[in-house]
Amino acid sequence: MSDKLPTITYIRLSKIERGEIFARAGELRDIAAALGIDAADLLIDIDDPEFDISAWADPLHAADRADPEAERFAVLLAAALRNRRASDNALTIAALEQEYGIAPVILSRIENALKPYDRWNEDVRASLRRLFAAADDAQLTAVVHDAYQRGELDTVLPLVANPELRIAKSRARIGALRGELQQAPAARAEPLGRGLPQTLLERSAARQKPSPEAVETAASADTLVAEAPPQRLVPVFGSPLPEGLIARTPAGDQVEAPRSAGPRAYGLRLGRPTLGAGLPGRSILVVDPDRFPSAGGLAVVTEGQGLRVLSVTLDRHGRMLGYSENPDLEIAIDELDPAGLATVVAAVFE
Repeated sequence: MSDKLPTITYIRLSKIERGEIFARAGELRDIAAALGIDAADLLIDIDDPEFDISAWADPLHAADRADPEAERFAVLLAAALRNRRASDNALTIAALEQEYGIAPVILSRIENALKPYDRWNEDVRASLRRLFAAADDAQLTAVVHDAYQRGELDTVLPLVANPELRIAKSRARIGALRGELQQAPAARAEPLGRGLPQTLLERSAARQKPSPEAVETAASADTLVAEAPPQRLVPVFGSPLPEGLIARTPAGDQVEAPRSAGPRAYGLRLGRPTLGAGLPGRSILVVDPDRFPSAGGLAVVTEGQGLRVLSVTLDRHGRMLGYSENPDLEIAIDELDPAGLATVVAAVFE
């Protein structure tokens, strides 16, 4: 199946098949096309009286079912980690990654008890032991259970082990996907060489020197052979919304993405009404949804039906903050869902 879906990585496809993550509308269309069915048929109606979520999930876990006690500890550990972060303002997402080596995506999976503790690799387990000041796994288990017995996890446990909450989120996400599938798919970038008009980026690139990757040093130090790497164009989106937000509306244009950009990168057009990060007018940003923001750069955050561009920095406690000049905003990036965060990896100015 994965060989028919070059736009979806094998790991992501596996997570979609196991129900660990939701597919996006475009991915559903691609999967449905490969299967020869309608994309809407891939969505489950969880409110159908004949639908049994336990029976549906059983084949996904029957071959590799975890021990109930291990699953219970995963839930308690998730609650303990949430409680640990809530009680320490300095324990930000950035701090966990920089000081403990727990990447945001791993943090999210641990805090949602997506797999038992013993199935994490030793690096992750060692980071968790250090975080809870435990010498070994037995001591970590004791620390977590003691916190549970003292009632310290009571307020956060419902956020982890609440079937109704998860079903409600699934219902909302499935409904949103149905709505997206009813809309026309967003325009995709055309292959290079089809008479594309000269875009803002192409005009800018024509004035730039070749990148280091595009130049190969020959035998003589003063002899250079320019070999431009294959150009990768991504679609541009963006139209202004109130309060500095940007709608992800196809702009009918394309922009060249750097070679380091991820497979889901796209262009985002700014204008004078959307200069939240203090950028010049008529800028086009290349945004990578698969890269977590870092201090000193620009982040794009999802707010409802719009996107907002923020300048990223750290405060004196190590918390990652995003700033906007117009409107004047300060947003705690650590408190946002990582799925709604993206990083600006390039910018082109007119």
